Amino acid sequence: PGITETEIHASGGQPDRVARMQDLLPMKRAGTADEVASAVLYLLSDAASYITGAILNVSGGR
Repeated sequence: PGITETEIHASGGQPDRVARMQDLLPMKRAGTADEVASAVLYLLSDAASYITGAILNVSGGR
């Protein structure tokens, strides 16, 4: 996924990384863990039963 608001940035020594990068992102914001999880749940659901070999780019346009 693209830049996602999680604690990984702080634990990696860059707690302000999301704020610094927001203006560089096409949607002008970071994604959320819930948005990434929703995409995963969709691919696991019956609604996606005919999808094979596809890449779902959850990146906010990055």
